[in-house]
Amino acid sequence: MNQIEWAAPGVLQPPVPIPTEDDGSLPGVRLEDLLDERTRALLRARRNGQSRRRGWVIRRALAAADVTGILLAFVLTQLAFSGNDAPVDRVSPSVEVVLFALSLPLWVVLGRLYGLYAGDEERANHSTVDDFFGVFNMLTVGAWLLFGLAYVFKFASPSFPKLALFWVLSIVLVAISRTVARTLVRRTDAYIQNTLVVGAGHVGQRVACKMLQHPEYGVNIIGFVDDHPRSRGDGLGGLTVLGGTAQLAELVQALDVERVIVAFSQAPDAETLDLVRRLNPFGVQVDIVPRLFDVLGPHMRVHAAEGIPLLGLAPARLSSSSLFLKRVFDIVLSSLALVPLLPLFVLAAAAIRLDSSGPVFFRQVRMGHNDRTFTILKFRTMVADADEHKADVAHLNKHLHGDPRMFKAPGDPRVTRVGGILRRYSLDELPQLFNVLRSEMSLVGPRPLILDEDQHVDGWGRRRLDLKPGITGLWQVLGRDDIPFEEMVALDYRYVTTWSLSNDLQLMVRTLPAVFRKRLEHR
Repeated sequence: MNQIEWAAPGVLQPPVPIPTEDDGSLPGVRLEDLLDERTRALLRARRNGQSRRRGWVIRRALAAADVTGILLAFVLTQLAFSGNDAPVDRVSPSVEVVLFALSLPLWVVLGRLYGLYAGDEERANHSTVDDFFGVFNMLTVGAWLLFGLAYVFKFASPSFPKLALFWVLSIVLVAISRTVARTLVRRTDAYIQNTLVVGAGHVGQRVACKMLQHPEYGVNIIGFVDDHPRSRGDGLGGLTVLGGTAQLAELVQALDVERVIVAFSQAPDAETLDLVRRLNPFGVQVDIVPRLFDVLGPHMRVHAAEGIPLLGLAPARLSSSSLFLKRVFDIVLSSLALVPLLPLFVLAAAAIRLDSSGPVFFRQVRMGHNDRTFTILKFRTMVADADEHKADVAHLNKHLHGDPRMFKAPGDPRVTRVGGILRRYSLDELPQLFNVLRSEMSLVGPRPLILDEDQHVDGWGRRRLDLKPGITGLWQVLGRDDIPFEEMVALDYRYVTTWSLSNDLQLMVRTLPAVFRKRLEHR
């Protein structure tokens, strides 16, 4: 039997054979002894039939959410048009209710055609934000298709205002219902997917670390599969190598694995291809980390040439019309946001002045678009003379991921009481809306680096300055301060070279949950 060891600093993990006995064990070390208690409990529940898999549960939950949202929209529309002044339909309300009830299964079929029930099982971080355009299209097509069929065949004739109200309400209520459904399902064991990572090298370990940092994805990394694992890195908890690639199929069965992530094992390509094909009978989701993954964006397209799949990357340049559209987007949204936020500005300013002496705003020089510096504006969160005392807190500096280019001092005594609250919810960033209006920043963009950090960015990394720095961006949504410097530069490069307005909208919607998630993690 192939003996697999993981060389960790100062520790050698003993080889773990695949169990062959009926009770799933062999003399010596049992495979399940290397799993955490939560994983063992999940395995017991699945084997006893007490827990379903994610795909089975989430598909039904989302279908129920769609029907619920559409029903609520129909009921509210009926109530809104039930008065004496409401337009009169050609059919009675009771007939309209019956016809609508008969149409409900068709909505679920239409949602399936748009692929609105498969995303959560296939993609680890799928959310209602990713669904929104699909939901919008489904409800738009469905509502107007029903209207057209009713008009042509004369079996009903709802008024145009009534149909328009139903259309708007259904979009809002279905989105809310889907969010609630996902929240409820994610609290159950059924949402958890036992996952193996094929490849215990640098990339495989990096993928595992990312998944461990985001338990909300429901991806339960239970171990690695590799014939020649590299030295163990940091941040992997108790994960270990469970076997070699020849044992993968047995591990999938023994551990009720739902997802396998193939991440650059040292096995030859032909062997890896055969390995993936051998997983087909087990119905597992297979994710493959592609080569050159650092340059692949969310809008990468797959096309084919003579039966060979090709990954298409659009030219990494922005047209003048795209830049103009992004600027208009910034001006309109930042102007609209400042009006309701003005009372919050006043409260924050008053609290800062009452809490400590010094100015309300903090100003600092940052590197901006096309290597032009600008002065960023934030609410002051430290004592007024914080820079003069920076050397006094040097001993608190915790270089992120051992990187001296990024300064972070947990428990920094220079942070004021009000400043701590503002930082916790990222409220200190709000004055940057004025930087956006002054065309120095954008709502979404690369991270605005201080000059000491910017001097470490060179070569292709300078492309990050092709767009204006943003109040939020990929770095904010995917981890903010927890992201290493090189990865932050790579994320900014990918954002700039794959920019789209829809991607900006998604990042803005995801920013608020990311801020509150970080708040909960640090409580």
